[in-house]
Amino acid sequence: MGSVVDWLRTSTPGLLVLCGIAIAVLLVVIIKVKLEPFIALLIVGLGLAVAAGLPVSQIVGTAIKSGDSILETGFGGILGHIAVIIGLGTVLGAILERSGGAQALTAKLLGVFGDRGAPVAMGLLGLIFGIPVFFDIGIFVLAPLVYVAARQGGKSLVLYALPMLAGLSMTHAFLPPHPGPVALGGLLEVNLGWLILMGFICGIPGFIAAGLVWGSYIGKRIIVEVPEDFVNDADDNGPHTSGGTAVETKRPVITTPPSVATIGAIIAVPLVLILGATFGTILLDEGNLLQVLTFFGTPAVALLIAVLIAFYVLGIRRGSTVQELSTLTGESLRPVGMLLLVVGAGAFFGKVISATGIGTALADTMSAAGLPIIVLAYIISCALRIAQGSATVAIVTTGGIVGPLVAAQDYSQMSVALIAMAIAAGSIILSHVNDGGFWIIAKFFNLTVKQTLQTWTVLETVLSVVSFAVAGVLFAIVS
Repeated sequence: MGSVVDWLRTSTPGLLVLCGIAIAVLLVVIIKVKLEPFIALLIVGLGLAVAAGLPVSQIVGTAIKSGDSILETGFGGILGHIAVIIGLGTVLGAILERSGGAQALTAKLLGVFGDRGAPVAMGLLGLIFGIPVFFDIGIFVLAPLVYVAARQGGKSLVLYALPMLAGLSMTHAFLPPHPGPVALGGLLEVNLGWLILMGFICGIPGFIAAGLVWGSYIGKRIIVEVPEDFVNDADDNGPHTSGGTAVETKRPVITTPPSVATIGAIIAVPLVLILGATFGTILLDEGNLLQVLTFFGTPAVALLIAVLIAFYVLGIRRGSTVQELSTLTGESLRPVGMLLLVVGAGAFFGKVISATGIGTALADTMSAAGLPIIVLAYIISCALRIAQGSATVAIVTTGGIVGPLVAAQDYSQMSVALIAMAIAAGSIILSHVNDGGFWIIAKFFNLTVKQTLQTWTVLETVLSVVSFAVAGVLFAIVS
């Protein structure tokens, strides 16, 4: 018995077996036991640390001192990086949503593209509005606008819905300030400016292939009518029904929508500031200008500036009180708590992977097999996504496994950002019945299970594969 334990804890095959068992247990407790991923990751991480023979003082510290323990540094390190960014990003998305910006953007895009180009307009709507707004909120806000476009165009709802969903999914998977990319920034220690740049470069081809090409193809073959009971009145702030299920939709509280230029400028502010700091670091020597760019381009500062501008331009100047804006802020932040806990637990799991030597064992095995790290990252992320359905769990678990491998190599920031894109791409592949988003889309867009598999599931897979292919080619060029 002792020799088996020693083999598991000290040999490369044994450590890989331990890792495989840990991931299998994680999937079982999430899928079968239905345990919250935060609790599941914490339990499995602690169990793996003990099974691998790490000292208790290293895992949880001592009664006198615990600050240097894997448990606290795993949680604290990642949350210190992402909590402010995700919180500010959530608030920015909330004020943009409530302002009526989506309606203004829709009217402008439909005016530019006309009836024939309405599906493209819906795709751009999802792409632009999806940058600051979380995926599910984006669906709640934009679905009624897609209904209107489909009713006016007289064609299948699928033709208009899929491009919009591709835009929302692409931004949610690949671009900060969404939780997945921000978490990867912390787990892989990569600058968010590089994630933004690589997110657009890898995600846009996937969006075109999945939303515009696939959406146009399948939208002409699967005919779905607009739900008869959808809300026609754009001023209705009440619940609407979709596919027979009542859904409470947060409608804009400001009656006159802001201009498209205003919405676009507010969305662009944090992106431009963050990219300015990133490229300033590359192009400029040390000096006052670089310090200014670095300060204002720090993601937390850039997002704070955007939030303050939005509060004034979309709130105070349009009649909202500070109290109303504070209420909106509190409401928007409520769902964020569990998300942060899941990311923190995933980072702890990654710390265990590193401390036990499993990361080194994986690196050795990967090197012997000739498997590029970006392919390994994508495969692991895909497997976790398909098995348990949650993109967030797939991202933080894969980031925890791959993080030590990345840290052990001298990769450039661009290369690490491309590895992050591979993980993000894997986390959205093959959305099916174990994914909550699958059912939201089925209900909102009047689809049967079969139709959702034929449309949405394929869309996510195309988006994943194409975006990963772009990331893989670029990685091979720059590494």
